[in-house]
Amino acid sequence: MSVIELTVNDRSVRSEIAPRVHLGDFLRESEHLTGTHLGCEHGVCGACTVLVDGQPVRSCITFAVACDRQQVRTIEGFDDDELMARLRRSFSVHHGLQCGYCTPGMLITARDIVQRFPDADESRIRLELSGNLCRCTGYMGIVAAIKAVLADLKVNPIAQAPREPVRAAEKVAAVAPQTGATFETFAAAPVSPSTPAQAAATSNEQAPAAQRKGWTAIDDSFIVPFPLEKVWAFMGDLPSVTACLPGAELTEHSEDSVKGKIAIKFGPMSANFAGAARLERDDAAHRAVMRGAGQDNISRSRANGDVTYALSSEADGNGTRVAVTLEYMLQGPLAQFSRSGLVKDFVRRMIADFGARITAQLGGTDAPLAIAASQKFNVGSLIWSVVWGRIKRLFGKEG
Repeated sequence: MSVIELTVNDRSVRSEIAPRVHLGDFLRESEHLTGTHLGCEHGVCGACTVLVDGQPVRSCITFAVACDRQQVRTIEGFDDDELMARLRRSFSVHHGLQCGYCTPGMLITARDIVQRFPDADESRIRLELSGNLCRCTGYMGIVAAIKAVLADLKVNPIAQAPREPVRAAEKVAAVAPQTGATFETFAAAPVSPSTPAQAAATSNEQAPAAQRKGWTAIDDSFIVPFPLEKVWAFMGDLPSVTACLPGAELTEHSEDSVKGKIAIKFGPMSANFAGAARLERDDAAHRAVMRGAGQDNISRSRANGDVTYALSSEADGNGTRVAVTLEYMLQGPLAQFSRSGLVKDFVRRMIADFGARITAQLGGTDAPLAIAASQKFNVGSLIWSVVWGRIKRLFGKEG
């Protein structure tokens, strides 16, 4: 059992729970906040949406222990919130609900949309609502209700409204082409800006994920049994590095930018992200950042990500350590999978696999890479290895 302390609807809560208990079950069973509805229990339908530290999350796939010392707000916690009051009235006027099962999660998501996109049109509203499913209304009333609140706020703004700024990555996504073909290639930029103006222009995109709302950061490292300079030279060869990424395909590249796509299959769900990235290298520090953006043509989910890697020689001289920081943000239907502990474990396993492939290619063993490059990346076996590792750790064995 684990002891957690968190704030639920402005009330301090301390409880002893099993690590496997999800936040939705904790809120309903322990706190009796039954306004949080559990639907699919796979993070797909959005009925269980709550706010954790101000961000919408799927409580059915979020472990309660992961919310220790954080602030949780459920649908019951908006009684004094003027924006939520307007949304509730608008949902009623525009017939944005029927059975009401999806409505708590739909309202919380609608509030988030209004805060982040004060000028949202119907297309933007529908895109942001795509992670919340309704079996009754056909969505027309829901969309109309949100549009009405947005229009009303322009005429009757809320005094000192707690409107959050639009995240930088969302500004990029808002102007991105909706065809989903590819994103335009970025212009190259130096890692260390040489002028104050350059520094100001890049400070936001280089800020840690913790300072960028909606972004998730994962740190890991691996060792490649080759000298630092050899590994550094390899990491600058974009086609070779791409060949080490399962499911990735390069369609166009220059010295410091690429266009391509990556296909992922997760059980019955498939995603095909097409996008572009640029590489920024600091040869003196043996540090580089790959900044990219892409869109899945199937779900219209969008991804923005930075991959930072720094190389250093091992103290014993036996190889090079590659420290990797992956920072990313997903928007759209696939966003519900981006922050769970299982996904983070899965990404770390992917990073380890990436290191093994680099080692194989540097050592001249490229047969497995040729196979991987021609196949869609099937997550199933890799996810199973992560789950099995967790089971073994649960019983005190090595993962």
